[in-house]
Amino acid sequence: MVRSKALARCGLVLLSLWLCIHSVPIGVEKAKEKPEADTLDAPKSADTGLHYDRYLREVIEYLEKDPHFREKLKNANMDDIKQGKLAKELDFVHHNFRTKLDELKREEMNRLRMLIKAKHDVQVGNGQNMDHQALLKQFEHLNHMNPHTFEVEDLDRLIQSATKDLENFDQKHHDEFKRYEMMKEHERRERLKKMSEEDRQKEEQHYEEMKKKHASHPKVNHPGSQDQLKEVWQEADGLDPEDFDPKTFFKMHDSNGDGFFDESELEALFAKELEKVYDPKNEEDDMVEMEEERLRMREHVMNEVDTNKDRLVSLGEFLAATKKEEFLEKSEWETLDQNPFYTEEEMREYEQQLANEEKDINHKSAELQKQREELEKKQEELNAQRVELKQAMEEMERFKTQSLKTEAQQPGEHPTAGHQAPVVPGNSQPLPPGHQQHHVPVTGHS
Repeated sequence: MVRSKALARCGLVLLSLWLCIHSVPIGVEKAKEKPEADTLDAPKSADTGLHYDRYLREVIEYLEKDPHFREKLKNANMDDIKQGKLAKELDFVHHNFRTKLDELKREEMNRLRMLIKAKHDVQVGNGQNMDHQALLKQFEHLNHMNPHTFEVEDLDRLIQSATKDLENFDQKHHDEFKRYEMMKEHERRERLKKMSEEDRQKEEQHYEEMKKKHASHPKVNHPGSQDQLKEVWQEADGLDPEDFDPKTFFKMHDSNGDGFFDESELEALFAKELEKVYDPKNEEDDMVEMEEERLRMREHVMNEVDTNKDRLVSLGEFLAATKKEEFLEKSEWETLDQNPFYTEEEMREYEQQLANEEKDINHKSAELQKQREELEKKQEELNAQRVELKQAMEEMERFKTQSLKTEAQQPGEHPTAGHQAPVVPGNSQPLPPGHQQHHVPVTGHS
């Protein structure tokens, strides 16, 4: 990981908060140059683990390109940054960079909106209730009320969020590792339950053999001890351990030449010790455990050497540590296999938690199945009603059609079949039935 001297000295201020952030080294002459072109190379740093990691690193890289802000960063201290004084310097950053920061913020807002929409769709699709407070926390590192421009409040929020989120970063990693180990053991126990007695004994025997094989490794020196550093001096650097010189060693392994060991430079020193315990080709060695071991070693050295707690080891701190009694530590470093990851009580609690979660899932599954059956029943009822309604409408249509035909054929009262009603001369109306017509004499005729 590469950091500038500005970040290494006072920008530790920022970067002690942001573990893995690094940027291009800044030279003295470079600070006098005009603002650079509005281009940004892909960030060169390792991922911090934050969900807004890329946004964080890109903002830092752009701010470092501004001569005024870079100068203020060099002269800032931790209190200034935490109190928001550095953030106020954003008002003096060159317009070109402010425009780019606006673009970065808009991109981040769009990313968060898509992320939250995706989470919303997944949770709703699974029948889960939305945790709106948790969703709002996704926006804490910026002012989402102003989605268009990057202002002083945005930089202040970014600093505060990164400070809070990364202070307990290592502890979160340890907690995740513990859950990983307990889940691994839980799954092993569940597999054993499904085996026959003979197969279970074989599996248990194989498991114990792998544990012994993993524990059988060369002595692991205490990280940061004289023996450990001399081993690096001899095997990695190819130098005589009798000629070991702490100052020369520091300069050789300060890979970016900024006068500090950052966390990744420290972790690189532990490679030889880790190789004694972990080999990716071996069945008994777990690479997840190796990364946890690496983190433990780094924490140990930082606790011993990093006196100002800025997550960087200066040359002065390193040389002072080599004069301590702990530097001559000869005892073997206790690896993870010598330190239980969890107690049996914690394992029981974890398994009870899994059982409760499974019970809850089964209950929800049963509820969903019941709802599904009820919906299917209602659907069947609706289908039956639809068929009945269709039949009734068809019957009504047939009755209506028949009625119209009857009315068309017999518009009035029906006469008696086979008889014709008598007609009175001069009158087109027929006489009533049963009425007999009488001959009436006509005047003038005999």
